[in-house]
Amino acid sequence: MSSETGSTGTSRSGGPLGESLGGQPVDGEPAQYDEGFGTQVGVGPHPLPWPEGERYDPELLAGGDRRNVGDQYRYWTREAIVADLDLRRHDFHVAVENWGHDFNIGSVVRTANAFLAKEVHIVGRRRWNRRGAMVTDRYQHVRHHPDTESLTAWAAAEDLPIIGIDNLPGAVPLERTVLPRRCVLLFGQEGPGLTEEARRRAAMVCSIAQFGSTRSINAGAAAAIAMHAWVSRYAEISG
Repeated sequence: MSSETGSTGTSRSGGPLGESLGGQPVDGEPAQYDEGFGTQVGVGPHPLPWPEGERYDPELLAGGDRRNVGDQYRYWTREAIVADLDLRRHDFHVAVENWGHDFNIGSVVRTANAFLAKEVHIVGRRRWNRRGAMVTDRYQHVRHHPDTESLTAWAAAEDLPIIGIDNLPGAVPLERTVLPRRCVLLFGQEGPGLTEEARRRAAMVCSIAQFGSTRSINAGAAAAIAMHAWVSRYAEISG
């Protein structure tokens, strides 16, 4: 799983010790704001008596929790959140090609976290632009593959078909396709889309219907649409 390492000690939430929630949260995450109104989100210090249990972080209970997590995870350690997510992760994986530090990758990771993907796979360069992830990579398993061949070999060993997503000649409309329950959704880089090798190695390539003048939508938007198509069919929707 992706992680960030600092030069100081770490709290139980995985970030630098001694940081206050007033500026930098205890676990090192930047304070989250509603971009439309500038309102800081999260909760302040937990009133006494504090809840008991290994999942709670004493520093967050004392200082407040401004992290980008759902309310059900307030005051939990990062490890406890990941362990809980691991009990419920979905059967699809997300892979994205990274040959030129595509800024969309962070958005793909954030969406994969929101839809509870099993893992995210970065294909190509190991380093990727994390800004768009909004720190969600701390709670999402991220695996690196140096090339498409490596991803294909891993997927074959796991018996997972690779489903490419790109608007290419001969692609099958996603809107009319039943995605496999267990699969890898593969996305290309912003601009060139899926590489020729990725197209060859995919069991199927699906297109996303468009109706306007633009030639394409960005990789982050395409990933969100494809993941939503998967959860619409297979996920248990509450309410």
